[in-house]
Amino acid sequence: MPSPDGCPWESAGHVKHQPVRSSAGPSQPQSIDESTPITYRYLTFDTDLPTPYTAALDPDDARAALPPQPDLTKLGCPQRWPSHRKNIILALACAATFLTAYSSGSYAPPVPAMAEDLGASELATVAGITTFCVGFALAPMVLAPLSEVYGRRPVLVASGLVYVAFQAVCSVMPGLAGMLVARLLVGTGGSVFSSVTGGVIADVWAKEDRNGPMALFSGAVLGGTGMGPLVASVMMERIGGAGGDGTLAWQWVFWHQVIAGTVLLVGLVFWLSETRGSVLLSRKAKTLNRWYERLEEEAGAYGVWVEEDEGKEEIETEKEEAEAEAEEHEEKEIVDAREASPEGTVVSDSEPEEKMNTPMSDDDDSAGTTNSHVPSLTPRRRLVRLRWTVKEDEERASLTELMKTSVTRPFHLLFTEPTVFSFSLWCAFAWAVLYCQFGSISLAFARRRAFGIEQSGYFFGAITAGSAVATAVAVAQDRLLLLPQWRADLPPPEGGAVSASFWRVVRRRFPAEAPECRLYFTCVTACFLPAGLFLFGFTVRPDVHWVAPAAGIFLATWGIYSVYLATFNYFADIYHKYASSALAAQSCCRNLLGGAFPLVTGALIRNLGEERAGSLLGGIAAGLTLIPWALVFFGETIRSKSRFAISLERQG
Repeated sequence: MPSPDGCPWESAGHVKHQPVRSSAGPSQPQSIDESTPITYRYLTFDTDLPTPYTAALDPDDARAALPPQPDLTKLGCPQRWPSHRKNIILALACAATFLTAYSSGSYAPPVPAMAEDLGASELATVAGITTFCVGFALAPMVLAPLSEVYGRRPVLVASGLVYVAFQAVCSVMPGLAGMLVARLLVGTGGSVFSSVTGGVIADVWAKEDRNGPMALFSGAVLGGTGMGPLVASVMMERIGGAGGDGTLAWQWVFWHQVIAGTVLLVGLVFWLSETRGSVLLSRKAKTLNRWYERLEEEAGAYGVWVEEDEGKEEIETEKEEAEAEAEEHEEKEIVDAREASPEGTVVSDSEPEEKMNTPMSDDDDSAGTTNSHVPSLTPRRRLVRLRWTVKEDEERASLTELMKTSVTRPFHLLFTEPTVFSFSLWCAFAWAVLYCQFGSISLAFARRRAFGIEQSGYFFGAITAGSAVATAVAVAQDRLLLLPQWRADLPPPEGGAVSASFWRVVRRRFPAEAPECRLYFTCVTACFLPAGLFLFGFTVRPDVHWVAPAAGIFLATWGIYSVYLATFNYFADIYHKYASSALAAQSCCRNLLGGAFPLVTGALIRNLGEERAGSLLGGIAAGLTLIPWALVFFGETIRSKSRFAISLERQG
C-alpha cells in the first residue's frame, strides 16, 4: 500500500526474530530444506518483511544461533529522511553547484594576464569559457544515466575528482591548447554538480515540497556565477596589479578553487548519502538475501512465512479448501518450473494482498478451526524459501540503451515539442546574457568610466545580490499558491463582496492546480531581464550615478533567475518521467549558446556601443518574455496537442 505522503519506497517494518508454531494459522508448515525451490518476490519500500521460520530449531538456542539482523535504517525512503539529514544533502548540493558556477565566471578576469603568458590572443584565451560550457552541456547526457544505474554518490564523487584534478592542471598549463582541453574536462566534471544534484533534490523531496529546495539550488547557480568574477577581479588587482606578479595572480585564481573543491569533495565523501531510490532498494534486497543465506547456512533456519490473502475475508467451506489446495498445487508447479528455468519465477509483491505479515501468537490456535459459516479474518500463509528482487532492475534497459535514449530523446523533444523548443530558446538567451556579462561589465566600465579591474569586479556583486533576492521572493511566491482562497479544492472564499469576487475570478482564470501556475509570477519577474538590459546600456556612462547600472545588472539577474526556475518547475510538472530529457535539451542549448556569447561580447560592445548593444539584447529579451504569457493563456490547448503530454495524462 502506498505510504500516506505518496513516497513510493518506504518499508513498513523490520524483520522480527519470533518463532512460529507449526500449528498456527490455516496453513500448516511443510517440510522445507536446502532442496526446496526458491521463490522470488518483488521488494518495495512498502513491503512488510516476513518472519523467519525457526519453529524447527531448539527454542532456547534459536535466538543465539541466528545471525544478527541487518541494519536497514540507512536503506529507507529518502523522502522520509529526517529534516537535518535532508538539509545536509541540500547544503552539499547548493555548495557543489555554487562552486561550479563560480568556476565558469572566475575565468574571465585573468584572461589578459593568461593570454600574455600562454602566448595567445585574448579572444583565443576567452575560448576557455566556451570549452568549459561544451563539457557542461554534453557530459550529463552520459553521466546522468550512470547515476541512475550505479547511484548518485559514486558519480558525484568521481566527477568531483575530475573537476578538482583539472582545476589544478589549469593552474600550471603552459600552452593555450592544453588550457582549452583542461577547461573542457573541468566543465565535464563540474556538470554533474548541476545536473545530477538536481536529481538528488528530486530524490529527497516530494513534488509538493520541492520548490523551496529548487529555489535555493537555482539561487546557488546564479550566486556563484557572480561571486566568481568578483573574487577573481580582486585577486588579479591585489596580487598582479601595479608591480605585482600577473602569473602568480591568475594561478591563484585556480589554486583557491582547487582548495575549495577539495573541501567540497571531502564533504561529499563523508556526508553525502546515496539518494537514488532504486539503488537503495537493490542494496536492501541484496542485504536481506545475504541474511537469508546466512540463516540457512549457519542456523539451519530455512524459509519465511508469507501471506497469500491478506485483508480478505474467507469462508472455510470444503469447496474453498479444495480450491485453496488446487491453488497451492498450482503454485508449487510454478515454483518447480522456476527451479528448472535459469530466469526463475518472480512473484509480485507490490499488491496489498501479497504483503508480508508478522508471525501469529500462541493464542491464534483457534484460527485453524474456523466455523464454516463464520468469516475468517486470518490470512492464509505458507512457508517458502524467499529471495527478493527489484522490479526496476529487471525492467531497466541496458546501459547502452539508456545512454542512447539520454542522447537522442532530448533532441527529439527539442524539435517536436513547441513548449520545449520555446523554453529552451528563452532559457538559452537568458544564459547567453548572463555569460555576456563576464566580458561586458569590465569592458563597459573601462571604456566609459576608466574603472580598473577591481572596481569593475565589484559590480559582479549585483549578480549575487540579485540571485539572493530572487531566491527569497521565489520561496514566498510559492507559498501564495497555497492560500486557501486560491485553492479550488477548498470551500469558496469568504469576506467582502469585492474580495470574494476577486478570488472567484482568480480561481477560474488562474487555477493554482494547473501546471501553468509555475508561470504566473514569472510573467512579471521575467520582464526584469529586458528592463535591466535597457537600464544598464543607457546608464553606464559617467554622468549617471554608478547605482543605476548596478541596478540594471541586479534586475537582469532577477529576470534570468525567474526564467531558469520556471523552466525547471514547468517541465517537471508537464513532462513527468520525460522531464529529465526535456531539461537536458534546454541545458544543452543554454550552455552552448552561453559559451558562445563571450566570444562575441567584445565585438558587440565595441561596434554597437553600450546603448545600442543593450537595446538589441533588451529587445530580444522583451520578445521572448511573451512565452510565459502565451502558455498561461493557451497552455492547456498547447498541451492537448503534445503527444508526450497526452500519453502522460492517459497514464495518470
